[in-house]
Amino acid sequence: MRTFFRAFLASLVLSVGLTGCASGSVMTGAAPSITLTTLSELPAPSKATAYTIDPLQKLQIEVADVPLLSGNFLTDEEGYISYPLVGDLLLAGKTPNQAARMISDRLRGDYVVDPQVRVLPQAEVLQSVSVGGEVAKPGSYTATEAATLLRAVNSAGGLSDLAKLDDVLVLRTVDDQDYIGVYNIQAIQRGNYPDPAIYPGDIVTVGDSVARKRVDSILQFVPLLSSSILLLNTIVR
Repeated sequence: MRTFFRAFLASLVLSVGLTGCASGSVMTGAAPSITLTTLSELPAPSKATAYTIDPLQKLQIEVADVPLLSGNFLTDEEGYISYPLVGDLLLAGKTPNQAARMISDRLRGDYVVDPQVRVLPQAEVLQSVSVGGEVAKPGSYTATEAATLLRAVNSAGGLSDLAKLDDVLVLRTVDDQDYIGVYNIQAIQRGNYPDPAIYPGDIVTVGDSVARKRVDSILQFVPLLSSSILLLNTIVR
């Protein structure tokens, strides 16, 4: 029986090894609006993303010398506030300066001769990077702690056992154009390539190894010697 299992395992290992060799190039499907670039060609954002007001955000609005029009406000689910005298104002998506100018324009003339308005967000939302796929803890992380690709992956708890090291993608939008950068994180870890910068709004996705999944499914049912396990790991990686 043990001889049968070994023969069965050998045939499966061969098929897994051939599958891994055949998938040497990264296969990435992309929409027409997305440009697939190489490591060195992924462009950086032309400028930092301006901070904008979000729905359900607390704001402190100050109108100089008019305390009745000053106070704390909360945008609703759609990003509106109900402001004295002028009614509902859509502030979500606007910078604090744009919101201040909107309120000034609504107040000017009919209510205040020359309104001086300040809009101060009470809880600034930190710019973030999304990290997903085969990492230990997928989620959103601040752009500060995920400033480079390796830092982003480490912030997400590192790579999972099924991670495909040469299939790490970074999705980025620059000047309304979507890009995908394909990275070999193992080569970066070894110092063969510089650790690329990651910017707010980037999406990092670590691919999975189909061959490794097949091996793991085999290990659930076939009794193996430790030397065989090491051989399988060597072939898959």
